Amino acid sequence: MLVLALGAALAGVAQADTLKKIKDSGSVTMGVRESSGALSYTLGDGKYVGYHVEVCQRVLADVQKQLGMAKLDIKYLPVTSQNRVPLVQNGTVDIECGSTTNNSTRAKDVAFAVTTYVEEVRIAVKANSGITSISQLNGKTVATTTGTTSVQLLRKHERANGVDFKEVLGKDHADSFLLLESGRADAFVMDGQILAGNIAKSKSPSDYKIVGETLSVEPIAIMIRKDDPAFKKAVDDSLKGMMKSGEIAKLYDKWFVQPIPPVNAKLNMPASEATKAAWANPNDKPVEEYAKK
Repeated sequence: MLVLALGAALAGVAQADTLKKIKDSGSVTMGVRESSGALSYTLGDGKYVGYHVEVCQRVLADVQKQLGMAKLDIKYLPVTSQNRVPLVQNGTVDIECGSTTNNSTRAKDVAFAVTTYVEEVRIAVKANSGITSISQLNGKTVATTTGTTSVQLLRKHERANGVDFKEVLGKDHADSFLLLESGRADAFVMDGQILAGNIAKSKSPSDYKIVGETLSVEPIAIMIRKDDPAFKKAVDDSLKGMMKSGEIAKLYDKWFVQPIPPVNAKLNMPASEATKAAWANPNDKPVEEYAKK
């Protein structure tokens, strides 16, 4: 019995306790992105908006209610593709609400909530470029964002056999789009909605188009600390409630179909069948399981 009791105590110590941290501090830190399309982006002056930002705000309102707190201070911390996992791991960020693919490599270091968006990785080009497929990237320069997997996906694609292109890296998605916009890159490979978001916010959206084969279908999810079952349950339960009630579909429509700030641009991206399926059957499967389908 002593051994069992000691084992249980040690297990409790090993687990993160985000709910206790939130209750004790009266605050929570949300990791957000500055240019992750309609999922998470900045309007400037420390204001962050987007589908995942608003979804997380609803989740944290449910957490506040669960903990019986009169007030919860949400602190917004911009993260990048490179530092998002370490900042969740080390406790700086409590809940990351950006554009992170749930994959088995990351799952060794962090945990993921149930999938809230299923992404298709595509290619953006200038409308007058004549590029319509991967095979036409031979001898071209392709931009992507540091810390993402998009170029690896492009290189692995069967249509990329024998295609030789140069890779250039932007420090964030806005920087990568600038490489395309300024002519330093012929194409920008990234999540379709991130491409659409950056195009919608550009000076002349009609100058760009999203083309080519779908490189991969990826489950995008909210990221939290590993070994914290109580917080994961709180987050998942809130998300499942929104999925069941249809609230998450309304939030999706608000950010991907209706005009969004700052210039009231429309992405015109209705929810895909894969995203709807993720809402209908909530799960936290990594991308490797999606790839098997």
